Amino acid sequence: MVVVAILAAGKGTRMKSHLPKVLHSLGGKSLVERVIDSVEPLAPQQRLVIVGYQSKEVKTALGGNYELQFVEQTVQLGTGHAIQQLLPHLEGYTGDLLILNGDVPLLRTETLKNLLQIHQENQNSCTILTAHLSNPQGYGRVFCDENSIVQKMVEDKDCTPEQRKNHRVNAGIYCFRWTDLANFLPHLQNNNAQKEYYLTDAVTQVGKVMAVDVEDEQEILGINDRLQLATAYDILQIRIKEKWLLAGVTIIDPASVTIDETVELQPDVIIEPQTHLRGKTLIKSGSRIGPGSLIENSQIGENVTVQYSVVKDSFVEAGTRIGPYAHLRGHAEVGENCRIGNFVELKNTQLGNGSNVAHLSYLGDTTAGTQVNIGAGTITANYDGVKKHRTRIGDRTKTGSNSVLVAPITIGNDVYIAAGSTVTEDVENEALVIARSRQVVKPGWKIKAES
Repeated sequence: MVVVAILAAGKGTRMKSHLPKVLHSLGGKSLVERVIDSVEPLAPQQRLVIVGYQSKEVKTALGGNYELQFVEQTVQLGTGHAIQQLLPHLEGYTGDLLILNGDVPLLRTETLKNLLQIHQENQNSCTILTAHLSNPQGYGRVFCDENSIVQKMVEDKDCTPEQRKNHRVNAGIYCFRWTDLANFLPHLQNNNAQKEYYLTDAVTQVGKVMAVDVEDEQEILGINDRLQLATAYDILQIRIKEKWLLAGVTIIDPASVTIDETVELQPDVIIEPQTHLRGKTLIKSGSRIGPGSLIENSQIGENVTVQYSVVKDSFVEAGTRIGPYAHLRGHAEVGENCRIGNFVELKNTQLGNGSNVAHLSYLGDTTAGTQVNIGAGTITANYDGVKKHRTRIGDRTKTGSNSVLVAPITIGNDVYIAAGSTVTEDVENEALVIARSRQVVKPGWKIKAES
């Protein structure tokens, strides 16, 4: 039985941002969301998030996606003070408390499972996560006996030259037997220059304490500024790309590609250089994305090609070709075996199977059927200055170059629209539409020269 507490009350001054530090994004999720997701497989009895700075914004960002209990720390007086706020919320609880930091986003679930298992198997009062760093400067040192039982913890600034030779550091991740910690918390002191209550003061006071070394020191990287955020992103990208490469995805130039952790890829997908995959995106087998493309919150079917194009919040079915220099957005839905070509934009548009919009066109708020051919330069004029209106185009209809369809309008099946037409009225099935003024030619005419 375990309860998880996540410290997320700090402002993060060194981020130099109005956004709370824990809400900064890393690979498609906020820092604190990554921490929450890492503990989900542990099936904790409660998930307590301790909030303070801009607590309303943090609650709003997290409340709709997770089952959480928020605990207010109205004044930030240290990590010990933050955990003191849990006392009324965990009254009568007798299990374990896992304490995590909302700005340490790279911890693996396996690491936390191992920490919890060792804690429970050894019946420790406290188990702390530690790491052996090649350069431990700035970290508090942890001193243990041959059985990994913690003897003492010394802050870096207080270490003797001999103690600084010890490279085992405190990662700031703790698992406590709650009853032991709860009994000590009211006696926690703030006898330090900062007048803060430190959780580390409780570690060696609650009973038997054991250290567990993390295998990968990168997991304990904390985020305090934008430089550390960028470092964490690089680490995360290596993890993500290794995962997909081993799963049968080809990434032509991994150094130039970025992939959010929320992206799903199937085997035999090929990712070309300078391509970026964001959000809740799924790309199915056989598709080739890039070079130079951005896919965000979209689903790409099998054997689709996307070149030098942007696809956001959209669906593309199997066998369709997109680009170069196309833009799909606003819930565009493109059927199977379609062609979306050069400098085409689709916004909130549904296009049936086998349809083509080959070049230089804009379809906004449009529903088009199957085997439709949109000529170069066709525009669906969907905005009247106040409201958006919809255009409906039937199966096998063809528009000539430089046509304008002024919404709201419905064009039937098997309609041909002559080049250069501006169509303002509905058209029935099987019709030819010519909506342009008659050409006038005046032989021998030229501009008169100014006298």
